[in-house]
Amino acid sequence: MNARRLTPWLLAAIAAQRLLELRVARANERWARAQGAQEYGAEHYPLFFVLHPAWMLATLLEGRSARGRVNLPALLLLLLAQPLRLWVIRSLGRYWNTRILIVPGGERVRRGPFRVLKHPNYAVVALELATAPLAVGAWRTALAFSLLNAALLLLIRIPAEEQALAHYRAPAPGSD
Repeated sequence: MNARRLTPWLLAAIAAQRLLELRVARANERWARAQGAQEYGAEHYPLFFVLHPAWMLATLLEGRSARGRVNLPALLLLLLAQPLRLWVIRSLGRYWNTRILIVPGGERVRRGPFRVLKHPNYAVVALELATAPLAVGAWRTALAFSLLNAALLLLIRIPAEEQALAHYRAPAPGSD
């Protein structure tokens, strides 16, 4: 399959997925705030709404100008990441959000993929930011946005989330 032809379809699917996730996140945010949730990291939150659309646009532009065939291993990795994304969302339930919201009396989730990784959602996003562009020959976009995402996560987002999660008490043994 030609990468140039796949690019708009792939980005349309990713955009639709992100819009659906934002609906879930907004509903979960309303619930959390009704429970008295406190937000952390609000000052850096807009950076994600610059990073992700810019990544999508860059992937679209570079992918539409790329020559050659679809990188099948990258596309398969992207597709294989989607069940993990759903597992993360399902494991967090109402606590899943695009914001860092701490609900009073809540506990840090340690089930599902959280048994293995502290931040599995960020691992999925990092994989997507690399594999979607690589699938359509947009290697410059994959490299640039992977580095930007890593800097944002490692230097800002994960430390803010860890600080917020420190407010949760450890779950009782066997409560998973």
